[in-house]
Amino acid sequence: MARAIERIERDIAALKEAIRAIAVELQTAYASYLNTLGLAVRKQLILASYHLCTQGYPENFLHLSLNQRQQLQQAIRKLGQLAAEELLTYIKSEEIGGDEGDEGDEGDEGDEGDGGNEGETPVILGTSIPEPLIADTSNPIELAKWQQNLEEVTQEILKKLSHDANLLLQKAGILPKKLPEPILAAAAAASEASGEVMPGPPNLLNLVIEIENEQQSEDSGLTQIMAINLRLGEIEFADVTLSSERRQIRSILLQLNKLGREYQKKHRERAIAEAEAAWRASWFED
Repeated sequence: MARAIERIERDIAALKEAIRAIAVELQTAYASYLNTLGLAVRKQLILASYHLCTQGYPENFLHLSLNQRQQLQQAIRKLGQLAAEELLTYIKSEEIGGDEGDEGDEGDEGDEGDGGNEGETPVILGTSIPEPLIADTSNPIELAKWQQNLEEVTQEILKKLSHDANLLLQKAGILPKKLPEPILAAAAAASEASGEVMPGPPNLLNLVIEIENEQQSEDSGLTQIMAINLRLGEIEFADVTLSSERRQIRSILLQLNKLGREYQKKHRERAIAEAEAAWRASWFED
C-alpha cells in the first residue's frame, strides 16, 4: 500500500510540472492577446466614435468649432491609450505578484482628485476593478480562477471605457444631456449576453426609447439614442490577429482542463489509498 501511495505521489508531482508549464504558456498567450486587444480597442473606439459623430449625431458634431473637434478627437484617443495600458498593467502586476494594494490606493486618490475637473479626460479605472489574483501555478483550480478573473477584468475595462467615452461625448455636446444610463446599461448587458454580432456599425448601441415630458405631455414620443458599447466579441471579430490569439488561448485551456481532470483523479486516488492504509493501521481483531 505504501508503494501505491508513493507511485500516486510521483504521478501528482509530474502533473504539477506539466501544469506549471501550461501556466507559463497561458500567461504568455494572454500577455500577447491583451497587447493586441489594446491596439484593437483603440482602433474600434475611434471607429465607433466616428460613426456616432458622423451618422448618429452629425448636426451636433458640426456645431463644434474646429478646435473643439480636435480636442474631442484627442481625448478619445487618450481614453483608448489609457485602456490599452491598463490591460497590460493588470497582467504585469499578476506576473510580478506584488504591490497591487499600493497601486489600488494610488488609483483611488486619483479618482477623488479628478472628480471636480470636468475638462479632464475621465479616468478609465475605478475601485470596481478587482485586484489581481496570485495563482498557484501548479494547481489547475487556482489557474482556472486566475483565467476567469482576467476575463472579468477585461470586460470591466471595456465597460468602463464605453461609459467614459459616452460621458466625454456627452460633455462635448454630441450625446443628449439626459442620457438614460440605466437603460443603456441594461441594453449593453443584454447585447453582451446574447453573444451575437449586432446589426449596424460595430460597438454601438442603437436604441429607440420613449421619453415623457412632465410639463408638456404632447412632446412625449419616441427618441433614437446611439451610444458607444465596446463588445469583446465584435472587437475580436474585426481583428484577424486577435481572433487567432483567442483560438490559441482556447487550445491551451483545453490542455489545462485535461490535466486538471487527471490532477483531481490522482488526488482522489491518493485520498482513497491513504484512507485504506489508515483503516488497516487502526484495525484490530477482538
